[in-house]
Amino acid sequence: MSTTQSERLRELLEPLVASQGLDLEEIAVDAVGRKRVLRVVVDSDTGADLDQIAEVSRVLSAKLDESDAMGDAEYTLEVGTPGAERSLTEHRHYVRATDRLVRFQLHEGGELVARVLAVDEDGLDLEVPGVKGRKATTRRLAFGDIDKARVQVEFNRKETSDAMDTADAKNTANTKNNDMTEDEEA
Repeated sequence: MSTTQSERLRELLEPLVASQGLDLEEIAVDAVGRKRVLRVVVDSDTGADLDQIAEVSRVLSAKLDESDAMGDAEYTLEVGTPGAERSLTEHRHYVRATDRLVRFQLHEGGELVARVLAVDEDGLDLEVPGVKGRKATTRRLAFGDIDKARVQVEFNRKETSDAMDTADAKNTANTKNNDMTEDEEA
């Protein structure tokens, strides 16, 4: 996609995405055979659910149909979210990755995998997992030291105590509701 087309699409679509309470993260036009696919990636601090994605898709489709931004050739519009292993490129991405495990490639040439504890204007506070039974350590990492960063998928992460407390509270509430229903039936 040419820079001019990319800029035109961003200028056209970004206000519409923002009006839906979302951030426009990425735009890409890819050729698939004779057709083109316009991929639009959106997100927010609280994520985007399917209803929001569907509404944004309707709004963008209507705007694209009334404009000539995609030209006369046939295209397909795909609207989605960044996915689990997203690249972190903006300050807001790091904020959204708080409490997530991230793989950092550093300008000095090294690599670091750590959990994001806090984010401010200058950098990140990280928890570096311990190796071979050692305790985790904390580390400060300036944004200027980061070459690339990508969120890592964790399949076997243990729940935090807050999450477990919330789950216990829900189970207790469900048990009480079930007990009430049984009493009412008796």
